Amino acid sequence: MASMRDIKRRKESIQSTGQITKAMKLVATVKLQKAKARAEESQPYFNAMYATVKSMLKKSGNISHPYLDGAGEGKKGIIVITSNRGLAGGYNSNVMKLVTESGMNKEDMVIYAVGRKGRDGLARRGYTIAKDYSEAINEPLFSDASEIGKQVLSDFTEGKISEIYLAYTVFKNTVSHIPTFIRLLPVAFEDTEEAEEKTEDALTLMNYEPEAEEALDLIVPKYINSLIYGGLVQALASENGARMQAMDSATNNAEEMIDDLGLKYNRARQSSITQELTEIIAGANAIG
Repeated sequence: MASMRDIKRRKESIQSTGQITKAMKLVATVKLQKAKARAEESQPYFNAMYATVKSMLKKSGNISHPYLDGAGEGKKGIIVITSNRGLAGGYNSNVMKLVTESGMNKEDMVIYAVGRKGRDGLARRGYTIAKDYSEAINEPLFSDASEIGKQVLSDFTEGKISEIYLAYTVFKNTVSHIPTFIRLLPVAFEDTEEAEEKTEDALTLMNYEPEAEEALDLIVPKYINSLIYGGLVQALASENGARMQAMDSATNNAEEMIDDLGLKYNRARQSSITQELTEIIAGANAIG
């Protein structure tokens, strides 16, 4: 059995750690409220943007455009959104799993990293980091998303990458965060959409004014930038939600350990008192 001194030191150490995790939980809770509001306000717009552009391109017929044609069998560009700090449970590792378990060869992928945890984790696994935009996740702005979008679209049209993907975490609610991996370009049409009943409206081709190429030059960058910005605000809310849960669990574990150590301390103290009484009685009997 550990000594009373060892138990007391251990208890004080855990109490100190518990105070830190409790404070971090409160900080994460405050940040979550702000990030949650931004995510919930912006989500309908970005969902509508994604659905609208997919529907529009699906009805566009055989339009040839650099944003749509890509470069054939080139590398895949993955925008990976994680956090700059840890202590958020499995938040960062779940996003990295989307990349490592995507079924693509790491040699065929280039990473546009947003968040130092994802950048460092994927670099250690041998993935190529094309660009680092880690500061953008601290306080996401649309200008940050535009900068990232401009770079990936430039690489796409120049043939450096043939596909653009986004790996991030969707904020569903405070306790539910969904790691998500979607293809931004070329736009993917699900089998369920192809199997839908072909109504007269579904068969109507999209008409562009003034010209398809000019319209797509404006629409596609806005589509990419909007989805990246949506991913940033969703990821920030998810990060703070995950950190709040992790710190809450850590605080609860600390309290349980303190209670357990309190019992062990009392047992050790009782054992010490019993031993002292036994020694006193034995000494008195020896004298008598």
